[in-house]
This record gives sequence, structure tokens and C-alpha cells, in this order.
Amino acid sequence: MSDQRLEEQFAKLTSVMARLRADCPWDAKQTHKSLRRYLLEECYEVLDCLDRNDRQGLQGELGDLLFQIWFHCQMASEQEEFPFDLADVVEGVTKKLVRRHPHVFDADGQVDAQWVKDNWQKMKMKEGRSSLLEGVPIHMPSLQVAASLQSKAAQVGFDWPALKPVLEKVREELDEFLVEMETHETGEVEAAAPVQEEFGDLLFSLVNVGRWLKISPEDALRETNLKFRRRFQHIETQAKKMGRTLDDMTLEEMDAIWDEAKKLES
Repeated sequence: MSDQRLEEQFAKLTSVMARLRADCPWDAKQTHKSLRRYLLEECYEVLDCLDRNDRQGLQGELGDLLFQIWFHCQMASEQEEFPFDLADVVEGVTKKLVRRHPHVFDADGQVDAQWVKDNWQKMKMKEGRSSLLEGVPIHMPSLQVAASLQSKAAQVGFDWPALKPVLEKVREELDEFLVEMETHETGEVEAAAPVQEEFGDLLFSLVNVGRWLKISPEDALRETNLKFRRRFQHIETQAKKMGRTLDDMTLEEMDAIWDEAKKLES
């Protein structure tokens, strides 16, 4: 990457961003709050390209994500209270990376990946955090939040000693969930709260199994969602070829086509 080319492109984008804020009615009225949904959407679109191994699409989506970051920096630079711009953001993250990698920039000798992982949270606490869990964003997907909470707690020893009791915990939570289901099987409205609570506990325990197996629950479920989408759309395609609609097909017929989709994938 040429430093000169990078500077030129950054300068162009900075100029475009300032022009949009000044002359485009839509861009001019945006706020940090109004742009939250677009920031999240762009993150998901980047993930979609990664899942599909779409390198050309990834370039474009990373650009869209960068634009959202730039947008927030531009708006921040216009504010009277604690103004900052992209240069401040880049400077801040550069200093943080250097500070949190003393084994690279300061220390002598070699360290392994586990040392880096173990000391990362310690350095964060030294920077002023009051809780290990403070850095887990509440707006992340809940499966990822659960995995992050468990991982951070495990770093200080709040964890099961082996996988076996983790699996036993899953069975325990499943039993408790089934008890609540039986207790509230009449379908009364107030039944939702205890059943939902036990369902959440069951999911949390399954996330813990994934952590022990080094499986990202978010990645695993996203891949399963993609698999379900492919197979269900295969049912729709085959039904259309037969001149049928899903509404007039039996579950057995749809199941047979589903199994066909599974065989095609294997």
C-alpha cells in the first residue's frame, strides 16, 4: 500500500464527506442516533460477504462500513462538546494498540498467544474499567454477548473445570425448561415469563458448550440459518417446477424435498 496513494484517497473522502454534510439535505440532518441502524446493517453486509467468500463484494462493503465510521467522525468534528475527527480516532487506536502490545513494541523475548490473551484484559482494567464485563456491548447479538460474558468470566477462573459438567449443566437446564413447559402447558399469558427464562438459561448453557469446543455460537447459528434458507428455497423451487404451491403441499411432501436438498448438498 502506497502511503501517498492512501493519503490522497483519505483526503478525497474527507472532502466528499464535508461536502455531503454541507450540501445534501439528507446527510445534513443525520445524527449519531439516526445512523445507528446503517452502521449495524453495513457490519452485517460485510459478514455476508465473508460467509459467501465474495472478495469483490467485500471490498465494496468494507468501503460502506468505512464511510459510516467517517460519517460519525465528521459529525463529531462539528460538535462543540468534545469534538474529534478521524485523525483523533486513528491516533487513539494506534496508541492503544501499542500500549496493549508491550511484547511487540517494548518487551524483550518471545511470548505466546495465550500470554497475549491472558494479559489483554489486565491491561484494559489498568486503563480504568471497573468490571471485566464492562466492555461487552449490550447491543451485540445476544448469542455473542453470552459467549463474551462467559469468556471474560473464565479468564479469572469463574468456569467449569472440564467439559463434562458443562454438558451436565445443559441437561439440567433442559430438564428445568421441560418442567416449566409442563407446568404452564395450559397456555396462560403469565406462563411466558418463567418458560422464557428457562429457555434463556438453556441457550446460555449451550453457548458455554460452544465456548469449550471453540465454536462461535453466532457463526454456528448463522451457518445453520444459511443452510435452512438454501434447503427451504429448494422446496419452493421444486414446488414451482411441479406447478404446486407450498400451501397445497403436505408436510410429508415438503419433507421429502427437504431430504433431497440434503442429499444434493452432501
